Amino acid sequence: MIEQLQTIPFTKLQGAGNDFVVLDNRKLNISKQELVELAPTICDRKFGVGSDGIMALLPPEHNEADYTMFFRNPDGSDAGMCGNGARCMALFAHSLGYEAEHQFNVHDQLYQAVVEAENIVRISFPMQASATPHSIDGQTFYSIHTGTEHLVCTVDKKVLNNEDTLRKQGRQLRYHDKFQPAGTNVNFISGINDRSLKLQTYERGVEDLTLACGTGAIAAALIWHHLQSPSQGPSPYKVETKGGRLTVYFDYDSTSSQYANIKLEGPAHFVFQGSYQL
Repeated sequence: MIEQLQTIPFTKLQGAGNDFVVLDNRKLNISKQELVELAPTICDRKFGVGSDGIMALLPPEHNEADYTMFFRNPDGSDAGMCGNGARCMALFAHSLGYEAEHQFNVHDQLYQAVVEAENIVRISFPMQASATPHSIDGQTFYSIHTGTEHLVCTVDKKVLNNEDTLRKQGRQLRYHDKFQPAGTNVNFISGINDRSLKLQTYERGVEDLTLACGTGAIAAALIWHHLQSPSQGPSPYKVETKGGRLTVYFDYDSTSSQYANIKLEGPAHFVFQGSYQL
């Protein structure tokens, strides 16, 4: 219980600029509700450690899992799945003695992780995904669920660099009536070539643009494939974010228009360790 603690040991990790406060909760025994309540203060960049979310490694809640990944946004909300967070968690778990190849659960979903050389981590997603078009104010957007809700739209390269515009539009779309009550993450993409693109993501729960978003990179790659030529070879796709490059692998079934066998790969790094004063 958190009231029995004076300090909380934590590790800060980042994956392509997505940064996270990570706790080994197997001995701390902080309850999930206490972790939810802790998130806004420990994630605060002025008065706390500062991060795009808090993660805790818990005992496994799935028969085939090695551990449970518990994740919350800086506002305490449930993001569903966090791709870059998962890659950082896998690296953290490996440092604690878990095998380089292991499995963990997020809620009732089982994910496979591979920690490779030079801090490259790949996560396999147990899901299928498909694109749904939407017309909003005369512009075409695509919603797709990649472990959590995402909206994707193409923009000009100049627009992609105008963060004030992206932030304003992202906030409006995040709360759009079409996507209530859960809301959505919003991804702005600009193509480089058939198999690579640039991405900026407005993240729900962070309520701002982030340097990278793992599930957003998956959504962006799948939609870019959908817009280019679904009949072409499906992967890998390179997604350039402000925080680094992510690689997305997938299979595509042209009959059902479904994406499957989805994997997210990219860098993950330790930043520092510390103790958070309660």
